[in-house]
Amino acid sequence: MAKAPLVRAAADADLDAITSIYRHHVLTGTASFEIDAPDVAEMGRRRASVMSSNLPYLVAEKEGHIAGYAYAGFYHARRAYRFTVEDSIYVHPDMQQQGIGDALLSSLIAACRQRGCRQIVAIIGDSGNVGSIRLHEKHGFGHSGVLRSVGFKFERWLDTVFMQLSLNSSAECPSINESC
Repeated sequence: MAKAPLVRAAADADLDAITSIYRHHVLTGTASFEIDAPDVAEMGRRRASVMSSNLPYLVAEKEGHIAGYAYAGFYHARRAYRFTVEDSIYVHPDMQQQGIGDALLSSLIAACRQRGCRQIVAIIGDSGNVGSIRLHEKHGFGHSGVLRSVGFKFERWLDTVFMQLSLNSSAECPSINESC
């Protein structure tokens, strides 16, 4: 039986590995609609932004190597959305199909729930991204809709799949000054 990955908060020392994983996905896949891969400094700025919002930014380690990363960022900047986050998960290309995404998403959901977030939205690039869709379904996300042909990458039009997971009861009313 394969050993489960260690999921922990990302550290500055992880940025090279995180950047490398994301670069691969930007340059070869459709999970991200970015065309140009950001450098380590930009990835550091993005991580700092998530962390300054008290939201989770996680890595999965397997056999001493960063096997993937995940984070939750605010769904939109407008204050009314302050209890809704969007998840992002990227797995090292050599570590796919080994439970890395599953471990990361499970930990991310728990961390968001602990912070009082109400909803997690998954915005999945490419309706053909069956792996990500199934991963989110496994964790209870429901389908919320598809935007057809909204992205253009690798000389083809791509859909965006929306999925959503409710974390906390609708009976819970947050304080007007709080956010997750």
